[in-house]
Amino acid sequence: MSLRSLPTLLHQDPTLTGLAGSRNAVLAVAEPARAYVIAGLATLSGRHPLVVAVATVADADRLVHDLSAFLGPDQVDSFPAWETLPFERVSPSVETMGRRLRTMWRLRQGGDAAPRVLVAPVRALLQRLGPHVEDVEPVVVRPGDQIDPSDLVARLTAIGYRREYQVEHRGELAVRGSIVDVFPSTADAPIRIDLWGDEVDRLTEFSVADQRSTDDLEEVQLFGCRELLPTDEVRARANQLVGREPWGREQWERLAEGLTFDGMESWLPWMAEDEHLLADLIGPDAQVLLVEPRRMRDRAAEVLDEEGALADTLAQTWGARTSAASGEEPFPRLHLPFDRLLAHTRAPAWSVTAAAEGPNTATLLASGWDPVVGDGDRLVKQLAELAADGFRVVVCADGKGTGARMAGALRDAGLAAPFDETGDLSGDDLLK
Repeated sequence: MSLRSLPTLLHQDPTLTGLAGSRNAVLAVAEPARAYVIAGLATLSGRHPLVVAVATVADADRLVHDLSAFLGPDQVDSFPAWETLPFERVSPSVETMGRRLRTMWRLRQGGDAAPRVLVAPVRALLQRLGPHVEDVEPVVVRPGDQIDPSDLVARLTAIGYRREYQVEHRGELAVRGSIVDVFPSTADAPIRIDLWGDEVDRLTEFSVADQRSTDDLEEVQLFGCRELLPTDEVRARANQLVGREPWGREQWERLAEGLTFDGMESWLPWMAEDEHLLADLIGPDAQVLLVEPRRMRDRAAEVLDEEGALADTLAQTWGARTSAASGEEPFPRLHLPFDRLLAHTRAPAWSVTAAAEGPNTATLLASGWDPVVGDGDRLVKQLAELAADGFRVVVCADGKGTGARMAGALRDAGLAAPFDETGDLSGDDLLK
């Protein structure tokens, strides 16, 4: 028994079942119980995926961590925001861009490929996507595949991988004879492709420290390392900007020549003609949850204000013509207004608040818990009181020994909690 069995208990909760089929609902639930309730919604609802929007990056990281305990890490994904500031001539980390590309690919694939729950901060959701970046496909390699080594290297360098003598960091690749080493943008360890002629003879992970192969792999998906690629469309737009925006001639010429360089993503607003957001990729069968939408709106306003102030300052530094200086159009923005977030999304959107906003707000009751440290009798007393009040008691221990001791103490206190020797559940109570 693990925490992953708990969300199914909410299938009997009348508050959640009463919201089934609603397109615009408001659900009030206390913050400590939020992950559990969202996990319950993910298992209860037939909509897929469940896209959870939160106010900050810290909120997203915490929620992903908690949801993984209830649903499993494979069922929960996140869409991170860039660590860099708008117009900053530094590229986001390779891992961040790779994870974003993988998430967009999973959403477009749908079905089992899509995550059950996707969590994203509002900054990431309001950031414009690169031109046609949602159409990017990963390079897939399996043992037995027929691969031209030169073509493989060309495909990887085209999506942002750098060729090095030895692979040590994400986004690098190296070729030594019939061996191609790659550190995927979304992986924690590099992979080694052993070729016998044009056939993949072996596919393994390897250690950066000693460069030795470790675990065999059945498949690897190599996602790109950049969200802005020098496609024909990008090169054409950059070429037009050379004469129209001479203040950025050096950057436009490098992009027009098809070069890749650090900080090229900072020019994405000029290269993206369409205003695509991640929410535009969400299908009608998905479900959107806006967690504390007022906080989200305030945070979105802060992001836009920060970007606007930075644009005005840089316009003077770069000698660019903007509306503030000459009445012309300002810099194109990397982030769009909050009202644009769900404008092109047909999926139903619910709001999740910490407290009821009115008498008609659906509220899922969750009570606080007094911390118990080193006082087993007090813990047993609190659990027995909850059971006496009609609550279903769920106790998750860190091992069988602890679970057995808790079971004995609860029985001595008069709380019946049947379970078998393996710790599997039986009866109406849940205990380990």
